[in-house]
Amino acid sequence: MLVLDDIAKAFGSTVAVDGLSLTIERGEVFGLLGPNGAGKTTTMSLAVGLLAPDSGSVTIAGAGSPTDPRVRRRIGLAPQALALYDELTAAENLRLFGRLYGITGPALTTRVDELLELVGLTDRRSSRAGSYSGGMKRRLNLAAALVHEPDLVLLDEPTAGVDPQSRSRILELVAAIRDRGGTVVYSTHYMEEAQRVCDRVAIMDRGRLIALGTVDELIAQQGGRSLVTAQFAGEVRRVETDDPVAEVATLLARGEARSLSIERPDLESVFLALTGRSLRD
Repeated sequence: MLVLDDIAKAFGSTVAVDGLSLTIERGEVFGLLGPNGAGKTTTMSLAVGLLAPDSGSVTIAGAGSPTDPRVRRRIGLAPQALALYDELTAAENLRLFGRLYGITGPALTTRVDELLELVGLTDRRSSRAGSYSGGMKRRLNLAAALVHEPDLVLLDEPTAGVDPQSRSRILELVAAIRDRGGTVVYSTHYMEEAQRVCDRVAIMDRGRLIALGTVDELIAQQGGRSLVTAQFAGEVRRVETDDPVAEVATLLARGEARSLSIERPDLESVFLALTGRSLRD
């Protein structure tokens, strides 16, 4: 559905994307992870044709470049910076975006109603977007990206600054898009979200691809060992191991344990191992 072939993009002396190659398959949720400044948003902009690569190519569904308007119609984008008109109501925003894609009449009315129901905003359809909470705006932003029923949806930090209920609804919507045969590229800082919804994950740093695979593959390759902690009378024992179940059995054989816990590696531990723990601003 989306092929990035050795793309590069620089802004003056700053290299934002450096020889990135990715192939996103039809019907998958593809996670794009990386610390601040890794090049994720620039990659998103290149993928939808908002920016032209300095070198390399972007191809959508084998049909050509997203700089071609006919190809770009197959893409839906929910940018990190909300793309909404605060003075318009939710329904008016969706009608506007629908008309930009040539949808009119009863078909547009039906589509607007469907999307408002999908994102849980039917009862606030006549309220101005400027009066919405952060979570409501994010859900409307996603609805606007879906109005023309695109084959490929790109979501750049779609849950930034939202409440837990809105985050849960957005993640459910991402899974629903995949279940209906759509393809999603999902950029996020939240490792637990990527672990929950993404079929495959790419980790970027300083514009380069540094890891690619399913969550389970990355954890197995890069996550490190499990940590078993056992508390006995007067002693706490911590053991790093590749076989935590066997280690628990060994510890239990030593005597009565007051508590036992197993900390298994997860996507966050993979991310920190690959990108480091220093702060990025």
